[in-house]
Amino acid sequence: MQKIVNAHCHIYPDKIAEKAVLGIRDFYDLDMSLNGKLDDLIRDGNKVGVTHYLVHSVATTPKQVKSINEFIAEAVNTHPDIFTGFGTLHPDSEDIQGDFDYLIDLGLKGVKIHPDFQQFAMNEERAFKIGEVVSKGKVPMLVHCGDFRYNYSNPEQIKPFLERFPDITFIGAHFAGWSVWEEATRQLAGTPNLYVDLSSSLYDLSPETALELIHAYGSDRVLWGTDYPMWESDSEMDYFNKIDLTDEERSQILYDNAAKILNLD
Repeated sequence: MQKIVNAHCHIYPDKIAEKAVLGIRDFYDLDMSLNGKLDDLIRDGNKVGVTHYLVHSVATTPKQVKSINEFIAEAVNTHPDIFTGFGTLHPDSEDIQGDFDYLIDLGLKGVKIHPDFQQFAMNEERAFKIGEVVSKGKVPMLVHCGDFRYNYSNPEQIKPFLERFPDITFIGAHFAGWSVWEEATRQLAGTPNLYVDLSSSLYDLSPETALELIHAYGSDRVLWGTDYPMWESDSEMDYFNKIDLTDEERSQILYDNAAKILNLD
């Protein structure tokens, strides 16, 4: 049976999950049926046989960093066999290094940031402060990339960051450029330290275009993910299965590449 990693999952504490999901819905003007809670994530993943989840959340203010990282660590501890957690950092924290050290102490395995939610550009000094800490800490970094409405995480902001921190294993969410997928591919494909995930992308790309983008990055550089709670696993897998990939490419994207980054085997 094919193992599957959902490499892009946001989860929230039960008491704030509804508010968080509504915030995402309004930010992206999107209808959503999933509720952002841990048990719902697992139920959704079971529809397609997900065997492991990369879970995370994002701090929109520095004061949220500690509690979010503790929540993600607690979630991982409740399901250690199927969850890997990434912590959050915020560029305006007074102690980014201390925040990073604490998330590592909690057992989290990487860092997730969302420049568009957190309102900082990836090519400015505030981002570089995070990059320096992550690079020194030698953990992977998952970054929301792309939004035609803003200038925080589009290819022209991502490229200088990748060049400045070539030692960071950088996962560019949404083909490294949500809503600017093909431009991101033109500018970023072939960058040695860049992986991409498929989340929040396949709904708007034809199978033929998706295949072109996968081959531009290389199937050994692509991860499958749903951007839970934005999209349901069964519909995302349906989109994925329409792409004309070889069995080897399919296995790389669904499991092998994520397993390598997350040290699952």
